[in-house]
Amino acid sequence: MRFGKLHFGSIKIDGVTYTHDLVIDRGRLAKRKKKPSKQFRKDFGHTPVSIEENLPWKCRRLIIGTGNHGSLPVMEEVKQEAHRRKIELLIIPTDEAIDELEKKPEDTNAILHITC
Repeated sequence: MRFGKLHFGSIKIDGVTYTHDLVIDRGRLAKRKKKPSKQFRKDFGHTPVSIEENLPWKCRRLIIGTGNHGSLPVMEEVKQEAHRRKIELLIIPTDEAIDELEKKPEDTNAILHITC
């Protein structure tokens, strides 16, 4: 996977520009379906990553890119589930998440928030 520059609200991957949050699951890209997490928005002021989403658990390492300013909340239950599954969880700003994905992509899935 070749990552282009991250801009507020967009990212280019393999020559394609995406303008929505992404899930990388075993090398496949998909739009993040955050509808199951919207019920928690009022508690966080932002739609968080919650255990209610279909998270890409089939990996040894899960990276959550929290946006340009690190604003995407990750609920405690997600952290607990990663620990239970013995998955290394990195919660870092999206530009750092991209760097990590480029350095060590094997057995790594990701959720990338591309705004805020």
